[in-house]
Amino acid sequence: MQSAVIYARVSSREQEREGYSIPAQRKLLNEYARVRGFRVEQEFIDVESAKNPGRKEFGKMRQLLEGGNGCRIVLVEKTDRLYRNRTDSIAFEELIETRNVEIHLVKEGRVIAKDSRSQDKFMHDIHVAVAKHYSENLREEVKKGMREKAEEGIYPGRAPFGYKNNSVTRSIEVDPQRAPILKSIFERYASGQYSLSTLREAIVKDWGVRINRSYLETMLKNPFYIGRFVWQEIDYKGTHEPLISLPLFQRVQDTVASRNKPKYRKHQFAFAGLLTCAHDGCTVTSELQKKKYVYYRCSHGRGKCSLPYMREQDLSERMGGLLKQIYVPETIARTVVNSLQADLNSSEAARQQQIAGHTQRLAALRTRMDQLYEDKLDGRITEEFWTRKQSEYSDQERSLKTALSSLNTPITQDRVLNVERIFELAHKAYFLYVTQNHAERGQLLKSVLLNCTTDGISLWPTYRKPFDLIFQRAKNEEWSGRADLNCRPLAPQASALPG
Repeated sequence: MQSAVIYARVSSREQEREGYSIPAQRKLLNEYARVRGFRVEQEFIDVESAKNPGRKEFGKMRQLLEGGNGCRIVLVEKTDRLYRNRTDSIAFEELIETRNVEIHLVKEGRVIAKDSRSQDKFMHDIHVAVAKHYSENLREEVKKGMREKAEEGIYPGRAPFGYKNNSVTRSIEVDPQRAPILKSIFERYASGQYSLSTLREAIVKDWGVRINRSYLETMLKNPFYIGRFVWQEIDYKGTHEPLISLPLFQRVQDTVASRNKPKYRKHQFAFAGLLTCAHDGCTVTSELQKKKYVYYRCSHGRGKCSLPYMREQDLSERMGGLLKQIYVPETIARTVVNSLQADLNSSEAARQQQIAGHTQRLAALRTRMDQLYEDKLDGRITEEFWTRKQSEYSDQERSLKTALSSLNTPITQDRVLNVERIFELAHKAYFLYVTQNHAERGQLLKSVLLNCTTDGISLWPTYRKPFDLIFQRAKNEEWSGRADLNCRPLAPQASALPG
């Protein structure tokens, strides 16, 4: 008897708890194996979506098929049970070609193997494309539905502490058990007598509820409790009942701000936090000697280290050389900025055109809705026809209003200005560096570098985006004109030109 494995999958725990999908798949596949005379060696069951690669049991099955145990037959209900993404599909194509694996798609009545007909392979590719499209379209529809829900004032996510999700009405309502705890948390913290740690201990003592310290801080800053929420970076007024008054919420924010004031050291070290020891990976720390000489050394977090002490003056001169490595020719910089400006103007024009088109269609739709109502009053159409068309027009109106809402934000110059700043900094960085003091040099370097590893002599920098890409282009002398217009990271980490 030929050996075979069974693969079954559902997308969520809810489907698994319903108790019919996985058992039905296993029953179908085991019966198919019995009729065909296959010996089932192992069953692989996944309870997760197949839209992205990385499923646990799917990976185990691939390892088994790649091994030398002789099992080469996979029994699966249909294509979208096996995969919904191109990566996993290509991985199985390789197994089919190199390991002679066969995929038996039982419900589709098709076997995909190395010597299968081209028509079967072509149909299988179509099924893979359809399955992938289904996942992507479903994700888009879910996002659209969640956005519409947010615009109606209903938070489209999991309710925060103090509230609960109502699965029947699909709304958020007050949790009578946790709401008093939430109010107590705000009132106590607003008094100024509690830190986050002592507040957490008091809640455990009085209510027996443990809340993570970081989540406790998130709760205290969450505007949801005063009736507002942020979804996809847009602020909405919620329909849920506020648990905290606006004055109390503001007092809590003032208390949070007063406790989070930055701590200043007596002496500011220019390159603090920028350096890592190449010998043991520890942070390079700084110290002041004789009240005027600054030295940098390994923090010795992993024991004694051979990194020598480095004078700030010497280190400052060497680190300036790192800025020479991100130089961008001015002509290239201007070409990129001009191209982005043209793209921005084109995008803004397209946005205005879309707004005008949607507005025109919305006006026409409302005219038809008004006329439809007049026809109903005059008896020219039936009640059933009016109800059906009214529902249809209302859906269209809601879709157009949602589309217009998504187009409300104008495309501004900020992106081009940021890119222009980046190129300006890359073009003038070293000149700026040599004209500044040590503290200003440190700030300039921190806008360009994430970190820099040193052994006391050499420096190995890690640049921030997009300076890492600029560094690679400058290093390889790849300033070829049009190719540079496709540079990937356009949003800067350092948003302003120092000095």
